[in-house]
Amino acid sequence: YFHARLPLWRVIRLTFKNYVLGHTHVMTVHGFVILPVTLIALYFVWKRKRWRQEMPFLVLHVLNFALSTWYAFWFYKGWLPLTERFDLLDKFNFARYHFLRPMVIYVLFAMALKIIWQEGRRWRAVSAAAIALQLLVLVLHNEEIVYRNKPSFREFYAEKQFAAIREYIGRPVHTYRVASIGIHAAIAQYNGFYTLDTYNNFYPLEYKHRFRCIIAKELEKNKKLREYFDEWGGRCYLFVDELGKHYMFKKTSKRTIRHLELNTKAFYAMGGRYIFSALPIENASDNALHLERVFRSDESAWTIYLYKVAWKGGT
Repeated sequence: YFHARLPLWRVIRLTFKNYVLGHTHVMTVHGFVILPVTLIALYFVWKRKRWRQEMPFLVLHVLNFALSTWYAFWFYKGWLPLTERFDLLDKFNFARYHFLRPMVIYVLFAMALKIIWQEGRRWRAVSAAAIALQLLVLVLHNEEIVYRNKPSFREFYAEKQFAAIREYIGRPVHTYRVASIGIHAAIAQYNGFYTLDTYNNFYPLEYKHRFRCIIAKELEKNKKLREYFDEWGGRCYLFVDELGKHYMFKKTSKRTIRHLELNTKAFYAMGGRYIFSALPIENASDNALHLERVFRSDESAWTIYLYKVAWKGGT
C-alpha cells in the first residue's frame, strides 16, 4: 500500500477541490448553497467587527478548511520518508478524519443562517430561501435519483442466470475457481462461486503477487491500472487495459475485448478454470480460452460469456 505520491501543486489543487466539492465518500452536497451562505455570513461578521461574539463560527470555518487540507496533504509525496520509517502511517488512513466534515459544515450552515437572519427582514427571506434551496439540492441528490440508471439488486446479482451457469458447469463449486471481467467479483461470490478475484482490504501479500502474474501484461499497458493495483490492490480484479477502471458493462453494451493478454497458465495454477466475462473476447483463443456458452436473462443486467481455460494440459 502506497499513498504518498502527489506533488505539492496537486495537493493544493486537491485541497480546494475537496473544500468546494467534498468527497464521494462524504457527500455533504454543500457547494451550491451552503458554501455561499457561510461566506456571506463571514462577510457580515467582518463588516460588523463581531469577531469575539462569533468566535465558534470562525473556528468552524477554520476547521472546515483544515479538514480539507488535512485530507489532501495525506497524499503529499513529502511524507514518504516518514511512511517508510513509521509503518503505522500506511496501516492507518489518517485522511479519513475528513469524515467529520458533514457535522462541521451543517453546524456552520446553521450558524451562518442565524448571522444572516440578524441582518433584517430582507436577509431573513434569504435565510429561509437558503434552507428551501438546500433541501431541494439534497432531494435531487437522493440515491434513488442519482443511481436510477444502475441495476436493481435483483438485476445486479442475477441469481437465476448464475444458477444456470452453475448447473451448466455441473461440478461441485469447491473444486474449481472462477474470475470475472467487466462485472464485480461480488456477483459470483454472492451466487456461491469460489473466486480468485475479490474486493478486499485485507488479504495475503503473497496472494496479491501470485494474482498479479495473471494480469501482468495488461498492467504493463495501462499506468493507471498498474498504480491502482500495485500501490493499493484492494480491488484484486482481472484488469483489462481496454476497459480501464470499469466493472459494470450491462447487456446493452456493444463493446468487445480485442487485445486481451492474460497469463491463463498462472490462472490455472491458482485453481482458475472459468472466466465470467460481461463482454465477448475476440482473441480468446490467443489466451487459451474457449467460449463455452453465452447466458442471458430478462432479470439480469448482464450478458455472461462463459470461457473455460483450454491451454495444453488444462482440463
